[in-house]
Amino acid sequence: MNEPNLIFLLVLLPLAGSVVAATLPAGARTGTAWLSGLVLGAGLLILAGLHGPVAEGGVLRTTLPWVPSLGLNLDFRLDGFSWLFVTLVLGIGVLVVLYARYYLAPSDPAPRFHAGILAFTGAMIGMLTSGNVIMLVVFWELTSLISFLLIGYWHRNPAARDGARMALVVTAAGGLCLLGAMLLLGRMVGGYDLDRILASGDTIRAHPLYGTTLALFLIGAFTKSAQVPFHFWLPNAMAAPTPVSAFLHSATMVKAGVFLLVRFSPALGGTEVWFFAVTGTGMATLLIGAVIALFRHDLKGLLAYSTISHLGLITALAGLGSNGAIVAAIFHIANHAVFKASLFMAAGIIDHESGTRDMRRLSGLMRLMPATGSLAIVAAAAMAGVPLLNGFLSKEMFFAEAVEWHNGTWLDNSLPYLATLASVFSVAYSLRFIATVFFGAPPTDLPKTPHEPVRWLRRPVELLVLICLVVGIIPGLTLGPTLNMAARSVLGADMPTYSVAVWHGFNTPLLMSLAALVLGAALYFTFSTRIAQGPEGPPVIHKLQAQRLYERFMLAATWTGPRRLLRLVGPDRLQPQLRLLVLLAIAGATYMLWRSVQIEPWLGPTPLNAGFLLMWVVGATCAVAAAWQAKYHRFAALVLLGGAGLVTCLTFAWFSAPDLAVTQLLVEVVTTVLILLGLRWLPKRLQEIPGDRLRSARVRRSLDLVIAVVFGATVSIIAFVVMTRPQLSTVGDWFLRNAYSEGGGTNVVNVILVDFRAFDTFGEITVLVIVALTVFALLRRFRPATEIAGQPEQQATPTARALRDYMLVPSVIMQWMFPVLIVLAAYLFLRGHDLPGGGFSGGVTLAIAFLLQYLATHVRWVEARLTVLPTRWMGFGLLIAGGTGVGSWVFGYPFLTAHAQYVDLPLIGEVPAATAMLFDLGVFGAVVGATVLMLIAIAHQSLRSPRPRSQDEAARSEHEEAA
Repeated sequence: MNEPNLIFLLVLLPLAGSVVAATLPAGARTGTAWLSGLVLGAGLLILAGLHGPVAEGGVLRTTLPWVPSLGLNLDFRLDGFSWLFVTLVLGIGVLVVLYARYYLAPSDPAPRFHAGILAFTGAMIGMLTSGNVIMLVVFWELTSLISFLLIGYWHRNPAARDGARMALVVTAAGGLCLLGAMLLLGRMVGGYDLDRILASGDTIRAHPLYGTTLALFLIGAFTKSAQVPFHFWLPNAMAAPTPVSAFLHSATMVKAGVFLLVRFSPALGGTEVWFFAVTGTGMATLLIGAVIALFRHDLKGLLAYSTISHLGLITALAGLGSNGAIVAAIFHIANHAVFKASLFMAAGIIDHESGTRDMRRLSGLMRLMPATGSLAIVAAAAMAGVPLLNGFLSKEMFFAEAVEWHNGTWLDNSLPYLATLASVFSVAYSLRFIATVFFGAPPTDLPKTPHEPVRWLRRPVELLVLICLVVGIIPGLTLGPTLNMAARSVLGADMPTYSVAVWHGFNTPLLMSLAALVLGAALYFTFSTRIAQGPEGPPVIHKLQAQRLYERFMLAATWTGPRRLLRLVGPDRLQPQLRLLVLLAIAGATYMLWRSVQIEPWLGPTPLNAGFLLMWVVGATCAVAAAWQAKYHRFAALVLLGGAGLVTCLTFAWFSAPDLAVTQLLVEVVTTVLILLGLRWLPKRLQEIPGDRLRSARVRRSLDLVIAVVFGATVSIIAFVVMTRPQLSTVGDWFLRNAYSEGGGTNVVNVILVDFRAFDTFGEITVLVIVALTVFALLRRFRPATEIAGQPEQQATPTARALRDYMLVPSVIMQWMFPVLIVLAAYLFLRGHDLPGGGFSGGVTLAIAFLLQYLATHVRWVEARLTVLPTRWMGFGLLIAGGTGVGSWVFGYPFLTAHAQYVDLPLIGEVPAATAMLFDLGVFGAVVGATVLMLIAIAHQSLRSPRPRSQDEAARSEHEEAA
């Protein structure tokens, strides 16, 4: 396999592994762990195979066409910087998978965890290797979405739900700002290619929109990397399981923002605005995070704020913009990922074995957990910047850049002092982690008696701590070549001369490091008692918590503001909402028609067929009668409404639109049955409403009548103008000319759906599946107060009696219709590309076959004999439809490109064949599954007998399990 295909496989492999992991049974802990480990290990092998060309300074690229006309392609590129980052993601990912296998409880759903980890890995690699900035933002937002699921893994925990929601809101909002910045960058340079943007720094900085672009870009980067004032979401995300925290908050999610800052520094950096915004924010985050970390009593809370502080350090280096600062930033990204992952895992072991993370309750664990304690002490020392550990080397490089002269501003002059002060607090909170947890009196009153964990739970920590030691002692032989490769890919010809040796003599950075160690130790031992007994943060900073502003904003944005807006434009009842939508549609259509078409006088009488007029008199009568009967008898109204729908079907057929006629007829059948099952849930009718409300209801209905007439007249005028003005050229003319030559089919409607606009259809069936799952989720726990089947005759409503009478139709006839409808569904599906039919029509027909069985017999009788499993229909339908689109990539064509030709079959001859038929098969499956799932959701409520349910009966049915 060539190198470009390997890059694509590097992104696709974790995403495919996630799909497989999600399908495994809940108890497959070992199997899912092996699957995740093998997938991530395979990714590391692919990286090893790509190391040679990347180490030589090459940039590997692969391109898959997506929307070439808009400059949107799936471009992937791999250089030294992204190679280092992807190695961190996959390497620490393997260790997290091993750690999670022994950390998670047997009751935890392991497949869901591993599916999330693999999906996040795929999204992260996609972001790191994207060569198109729009696709970079897509993967960026995908990481926010999947992190929401991972942080909320223990969804029964309110703190996990709140933390996941907060992380999603903050980071996804930042992603929208980043999208705006990327669109502006593409406009500035004339394209969305990453290499083109990185090479256009002078053009970007000289553009009038540079300030706006920079602001949007920095908001996106700062929110993801938890920079002040967006830092508050990261501590709240600590409600996630420790393996998630070790993965997301050491090497992956929070590093995405600093990755972006370093990557785009050649294009956006080098200005005074960049220096003050990025370096200033980084230094503020470095100092504030370090101060708050010292006062946190929760182990993971301390590590969270220390992560914020170190992210601020990297951000400050990116803001300095010098070549040495970029090297130091990349170096500290790798070092921080290693020692912070080990610390999170060590904290998880302590919590796992003692039952608490509260440092006020922990002490003396070195006696009970000597091996774990030794590992945690070394990792914490690396975090503090102790010599002969990896954290010391990159922090010393940070000090060296801080004392360098850059631009002579007040911020530049204060950098050495701010850096030293923040390092003092870094040493203090690292020392508190060590002294409080592992030394002192033996612990008492702990939920569990602490002891060493199983060896495989500790192995990942041992390997990471070993890396801290090896890199800290011999950096030039270990991380040096990779660091040089990564920095060169960012800086290019401006690569500076630097040294990562342990000893550089007695210089200013070394003195700053020694001062930080001494002063940090003095600070902790002086105030250790007050810190342990004090609040979770300094009073001054505690009062300025950005989280309070976020909560107030969310209260206004999601509760107070929407309620006020809802009272104005969106009342609780459905009718006023529909009325508003209809009025807006009328106004918009009228405006566009007036702007684009000159209404000419009536050119003369239009011939009108008497049969057509009579048909529509019947349809209008049914519609008016349905509206009238809705006040008294809803079942009769539903029958009359079906009559109006039937006239609509005949109208389509009259005007030579058989596809629309067939689809309308089938949809009429499905919707009629579903409405029939749900009639009993509707509110009281007009005659049951008190007099004062009755009068207002009549006024409302009269207003609805006026709006309906106006809307119908408007649509009629638009249709008449379009169909009677030959000078109006429509897009339909183009489809009529090219349907057979381009799509290989004579059914123009079907060719449009499965070929020309297949991507729209794919989105529509995806929405249909989401709607079906939503309906099922809303109704699966709902139980009506009374059940039709158990109501006495004198208590049953007219609608209930009518529905029960309808159920008395001889069930044997409906059962006989079942095989007939299956054959009809297959017939409609197979003929769809050339004659009226298709996947949608066939799918609805097969769904009707299932509907008849539910109506003919009892729900439980059907499900005991007929296993439908609608979620599998939907899942396979989406997979087939998506797989058809992906298949076109193999031959170098854009997504969902169809191919048609004639195939010569023995004894039959030439028959037409098109890949669009496979896509149509996916549509067929999705439609069947979605319709039947909604049927199951409604039928279980409307047709269930009201008898006491045993514990087994109260469990979810097979269909609910499948969903």
